[in-house]
Amino acid sequence: MRTSDGDFARAPAPTGHLLDARLHLLDRQIVDAQGGPLGIVDDLDLTGVIVGEAIARESPPPRISGVLTGQVLATRIFGGRTPRAKLQPLPWRLVEKIGTVVQLKDTDQVIEGLWLEHWLRDHLIGRIPWGQRATE
Repeated sequence: MRTSDGDFARAPAPTGHLLDARLHLLDRQIVDAQGGPLGIVDDLDLTGVIVGEAIARESPPPRISGVLTGQVLATRIFGGRTPRAKLQPLPWRLVEKIGTVVQLKDTDQVIEGLWLEHWLRDHLIGRIPWGQRATE
């Protein structure tokens, strides 16, 4: 929208912390409070967005309510969409810090995003000669 002098109107300043989901979140490794790997950010839960409906210009920006991690390897290789039931939601309130990794706060919530990796480590990689060192 242009103002009377021909310049574009200044956009309102965003409140909170502005993130580019592709740049800052998606495919980032998720680590627990001690730095142990838990999985990667596969998708996001957003509030303020209804699937299949256009976002009105005057509506507030969507907010991240959680990150989703889970079993997406097969769909990344073969294509398709991972069923929601295969993704584990982690509430956004658990996110402590966003950097090269997404670090979570210390929590009692059980996070099972790496069960496949643990199974492969224990049943396949660990049986390969010298494979024990690869899991350290």
